[in-house]
Amino acid sequence: MGGERRTGTTRRTPERTVAYAACGVVLLAGCASMPDSGDLSGVESTPRQDTQVRVFAMPPRDDAPPQEIVQGFLEALTSDDPGYATARQYLAAKAAQKWQPERSTTVLADGPATETVPAGSREDGDDYSYILTGTKVATVDAQQSYAPASGTYGQTVHLTRDKKTRQWRIDALPAGVVMGKSDFQRNYMSVNKYYFASNTTADGSGQPMAVADPVYVRERVDPMTQMVRSVLTGPTSWLRHVVRSSFPTGTALPKGVTSLAPDDQNKLTVPLNDKAAHIGQSKCDEMAAQLLFSLQSLTPTIDEIALRAGGAQLCSLTEDRAVAVAARGSQSNPGYLYFIDGQHRLVRMTSGSGNTRAEPVPGALGDGAKALRSVAVARDEHSAAGVALDGKALYVTSTVAGSSIGDPVLQSKGKTETDRLTTPSWDAQGDLWVADRDPDNPRLLLLAKGGGQPLEVLTPGLDGRINAVRVAADGVRIALVVDKGGKQSLLIGRIERGERGEQAEKVEQGDQGERSAGGGGQSSGPVSVQELRSATPELEQVRTMSWAGDSRLVVVGREAGGVEQVQYVQCDGSIPEAGTLPGLTEVTSIAASEDSDTPLFATSKDGLLWLPGGSGWRTLKETASVAFYPG
Repeated sequence: MGGERRTGTTRRTPERTVAYAACGVVLLAGCASMPDSGDLSGVESTPRQDTQVRVFAMPPRDDAPPQEIVQGFLEALTSDDPGYATARQYLAAKAAQKWQPERSTTVLADGPATETVPAGSREDGDDYSYILTGTKVATVDAQQSYAPASGTYGQTVHLTRDKKTRQWRIDALPAGVVMGKSDFQRNYMSVNKYYFASNTTADGSGQPMAVADPVYVRERVDPMTQMVRSVLTGPTSWLRHVVRSSFPTGTALPKGVTSLAPDDQNKLTVPLNDKAAHIGQSKCDEMAAQLLFSLQSLTPTIDEIALRAGGAQLCSLTEDRAVAVAARGSQSNPGYLYFIDGQHRLVRMTSGSGNTRAEPVPGALGDGAKALRSVAVARDEHSAAGVALDGKALYVTSTVAGSSIGDPVLQSKGKTETDRLTTPSWDAQGDLWVADRDPDNPRLLLLAKGGGQPLEVLTPGLDGRINAVRVAADGVRIALVVDKGGKQSLLIGRIERGERGEQAEKVEQGDQGERSAGGGGQSSGPVSVQELRSATPELEQVRTMSWAGDSRLVVVGREAGGVEQVQYVQCDGSIPEAGTLPGLTEVTSIAASEDSDTPLFATSKDGLLWLPGGSGWRTLKETASVAFYPG
């Protein structure tokens, strides 16, 4: 699991996807210890194995009783058998034809428990029924999209005795697959497939923004081919409203292509059907970039993608050329780490250089003339937005020496500091986001290019008051810490931008008439945050958070009755393999970058802290109240 994989991290080798001839193969032979009579109390999840180990199921033995058939089938669901061929051997012929294991995966806290249905279940008869029960943790749908779940699980499995062979087989069963959490973690891995933002581009370059769409694939069942098919199928339902794919509709692998593998030069050639045969060069480069970004999430060893269709090569794209095709948050290396020092000034340290000496940021926010509570620096690091110490006013200015602070671009009427402006956040196209927590008029606001008339962002479905705002680098997802009844949750929403109107076009062309509500630029139409979903369903309190990858965040929070932890979470609500980080107490801010090679920083009662790779937190001499990277 863990969708953030890129060059410089642990490298996955091709050997991870093959079965080892000796100790690397584990057989699920649960029938060796099957009871001959009585109810089944539960199916224990298989212990977490090394990722190189492949697990295969055993087929049903002759004259196996009903409970052994059910147990064997459930164990076969947790195997690495392509197509679930062994699991189908436990089913009656018609049930085996109709069963669709790819339709969904239900994840339970433990392996499914089984209870005999009291009425009509007799082993000396010809039919038998069990109810599978458990506590739901998550579901993975047919699009391989993960969603946290809760509540009880209860589904019936019916068996019948074949009239000719007299063997018990399952003839009615739930759709999809069910397994315990530990088996799910062993069988599946989180990866990012990539598309392009529909209505946003990178500020300055105008490049399309690559957007990560996290999905789960079976880790040892040809995941590379699974990924390619998934990218070609299109984005998941939650994301498809705000992204586009460069692949023509209907593009797929040709019939007969069952497996893909790179050559010894780490180049993967992907054959496509005739739907892609007549595309242009720039479109082909975008298609190749989508696959390259996606497959590097799976294994960073892929260096080049070549696309073929109609018997000819369409294009070839290397990792070096891909950066000119599209912008991606995880490829943007911040120049500086920023923080507010003990004098309430904006200061900075060079990022990744090992130089921990801080210096004031050039311009009005670093000279100490205006005491600051929070600041956000634009992703190009040429502008900054600062909130005054009392939280009332928001200022936007340049980070160039000699710049002036000017009048505030926004003011809150909240009566107390906690009822005023949140820390602002910049997206990749240079727009500024901030929430006003005034109880009489709570709003999420957008300032196009950091200025103009603030546009109120529609937030249908938002239940609670926004405590923190952080926009993803792609500009189509936003993370909000929302307080409801004293509980703080981390919610991820989809940013939808309306069509640009005639008035906005006039503003862009230099018309001096009245400015549109969005202040010009690409955000001049209506903007909304849709389908908010929890990224931290198990946490009761979220103190602070930051994006820490294309689909990953780092969060400081705690579960009910637990202690405060620093951990990674995926934006779909799942937990990466290396979720928990060394602990801290009384954390006031956490600084992470979408570039996962950039070190973490935090502020607490001890001041500014740094987390070098593979070790504990280290305290720096600098005094800081808030630390952050651009964005």
